[in-house]
Amino acid sequence: MMYHALMQAAERVRRKAYCEYSHFAVGAALLAENGTIYTGCNVENASYSLGCCAERVAFFKAVSDGQRNFQAIAICGAPEGEEPSKPCPPCGACRQVMAQFCGDDFEVVLSDRIHLLGALLPTRFKLE
Repeated sequence: MMYHALMQAAERVRRKAYCEYSHFAVGAALLAENGTIYTGCNVENASYSLGCCAERVAFFKAVSDGQRNFQAIAICGAPEGEEPSKPCPPCGACRQVMAQFCGDDFEVVLSDRIHLLGALLPTRFKLE
């Protein structure tokens, strides 16, 4: 697995974040099963709830490109102007989006270690 390259892609796209309100820039790099990497950064809005997290931006880009199968995502975040030094775990909404397309063994790469989605979201919402 290319975790280092994935985290580097997340760090690069984090610099493009539009975080005018929180001033906290997040980048995500999603690895599709075919080896393609889709990146996303957080995009905020004056109407706060209309912003979108980096993880969901990456997933939505991949899905709009026809992807449905994914292996891992790397996420990094820090205040603008600072380098990421602490883990930046995904919010609950992003975990649920991940669960829509990925199984419990999907890898979430943070700065501290690799987490499995099943451990981050042990009870997911399903329409069944």
